[in-house]
Amino acid sequence: MSTAPPNLFAAAFVRNGDHWTGAEVDLSAAEYPDDVTDLVQEALGLTGDELAILCVEVEDEWFALVRFEGDREPRAFISDVQTSGDRYGEMFSELAGAAPDAEANGLGVRPAGDFELLSDLGVSADELLELSMEEGGLPGDILSVIAERLAFGEELDRLR
Repeated sequence: MSTAPPNLFAAAFVRNGDHWTGAEVDLSAAEYPDDVTDLVQEALGLTGDELAILCVEVEDEWFALVRFEGDREPRAFISDVQTSGDRYGEMFSELAGAAPDAEANGLGVRPAGDFELLSDLGVSADELLELSMEEGGLPGDILSVIAERLAFGEELDRLR
């Protein structure tokens, strides 16, 4: 079992009424996309139909968002499907339903997945895409903007 790279950060947030509670998630045990669901459920103590969002960032490289709701399949978005062979990038690309394209490597940032996964929470597909494609935008900064929009920015800052 390999460990997470030192520049990987993952935290999950569960909505309880009108506020969010978060916990850091250790992804080092995740070998398959299904493992991510188990690790989030364990970290947050999920028991039913709660809404939870996992935020993952690899500093200066990419970020991913995964939405969990009850027994539904997780919905995922990754800011750049071309993650340069990073095992976590590959895992989150798979969760997002995308595969890196060797021919497209070097063509710039390629977001993939469910662009609508936050639209009912206040971040539209267009906004998510715009944030992901912003030149010079760092994954951590983009996640902070998203977390603020979803009202768990302080909780994200606390966990960092």
